[in-house]
Amino acid sequence: MSHDTIIIARHGKPALSRKQRMVWREYRDWWVKYDAGTIVPDQKVPKKLKKWAKKADILISSPLPRAYDSLVLAAGKEPDHSWPELVEAALPSPHLGTLKFRPKTWGTWSRIVWFWGWPDGMESHGEARQRANLAADKLGEQAAGGKIVYVSAHGWINRMIKGSLKKRGWKCVAQNGDLHWSFRRFTRPTQDEMARD
Repeated sequence: MSHDTIIIARHGKPALSRKQRMVWREYRDWWVKYDAGTIVPDQKVPKKLKKWAKKADILISSPLPRAYDSLVLAAGKEPDHSWPELVEAALPSPHLGTLKFRPKTWGTWSRIVWFWGWPDGMESHGEARQRANLAADKLGEQAAGGKIVYVSAHGWINRMIKGSLKKRGWKCVAQNGDLHWSFRRFTRPTQDEMARD
C-alpha cells in the first residue's frame, strides 16, 4: 500500500545557555536571544532522523535558526521551504515581580498561563491553533502522491500540529517524546489507495 508520510522533528540542542536565573522581564529578553540563536555546533543527529531527512522528497523548516540549522545538519542541504507557520508558540512569562527562575521553569509557567488564556499581547492559544491547522493542511498538500516530507520545527507547535493532523485522518505511527531531536512520524493512504477502497 502506498502512503503519504510526514516526519516532524524537534530541533537539536540550542547553543544559548539555560544555566542562569532571571526575573520575568529578563526571561522575555532571553527568549528573544534564544529565537535568534542557533544550535550547539557539531552535535550528533540521531541516525533515524538523518536517514529520513536524506530520503525525504521535501524538506521544510521553521525560519528560526535553531530549527533551520538542525534541518541542514540532518539533511546535508538547505530546506526546500521555510514556513512562518512552524515557529514556536508564544511564551508570555507571568509578571512575578522580582522572583528569579531558570529558563526551563519560566517556560513551564509561561506555557501554563498561555494555555489557560493569558497571551499578554502575544499570539494566543487560539491563534496558534489556527496556525497549526494551516500548517497541517499545507503539509498534507506537500505530502500528497506518496511523498515523504521532513519537517524541522519546535516542541510545542509540533504537538499542536500532531493534533491537527490526526483530526485530518493522519495516523501517528511512531514518536519518541519531546526532547531535542525527538520526532513524530505520520502516514495516510495516498488518494489513489483511498479511491480503490
